Amino acid sequence: MRVLAIDTALGACSVAVLDTARSGAIAARESVPMARGHAEALMPLVERAMKEAGLEFAALDRIAVTTGPGSFTGLRVGISAARGIALAAEKPAVGLSTLVAFAAPHIAADDTRPVAAAIDARHDHVYLQIFGAGGHTLMPPRIVSARDAARTAAAETARVIGSGARMLAAHWPSDAAAPIDIDASAAPDIDWVARLGAAAPEPLAPPRPLYLRAPDARPQDAAQLPRR
Repeated sequence: MRVLAIDTALGACSVAVLDTARSGAIAARESVPMARGHAEALMPLVERAMKEAGLEFAALDRIAVTTGPGSFTGLRVGISAARGIALAAEKPAVGLSTLVAFAAPHIAADDTRPVAAAIDARHDHVYLQIFGAGGHTLMPPRIVSARDAARTAAAETARVIGSGARMLAAHWPSDAAAPIDIDASAAPDIDWVARLGAAAPEPLAPPRPLYLRAPDARPQDAAQLPRR
């Protein structure tokens, strides 16, 4: 299985090429921390990764991309690129949740302990998903206040990961056991995005963004010019 993985959902622009026929599987990777500028950075990263892997786009089996939750602009950049490459190469594109991508390496390391994946949603809220033993979902993705998220995670004595992990730690109930582990990574490990993309079932539709809430920006109806 040969997979081109793309992540522009959060605090990095990342690309990896997985080739399971090779030793080590990850044939190329590059990740650049950034809050903005994903649109300009992404395609040069893709080109360098494919060159390093020694592959043509036609040799890929699929393209994997994170679909959110995350930055509205970042999600559109990654998903548009993945769908465009998939269309040109005549290969399927697979969408993957950023929350699952955050949780995957921790579940792989120890699937007996709960994992709370939290992404900073701003305004003291987080996108939250909680995984139990074996990686099964205990709480599906949702947006909640950091305080409520901390209470929920504390009830499971969970490992806390993701860009919102420190927000949960700051609101952790004083009468609860401390989190087992806190990993405040700004973006998922792109290697795991590639591995999840290889393991995902054949997609039935092109990837679409998972927003979980409406964008902050609103049309300014009062400022619209009258039509002639």
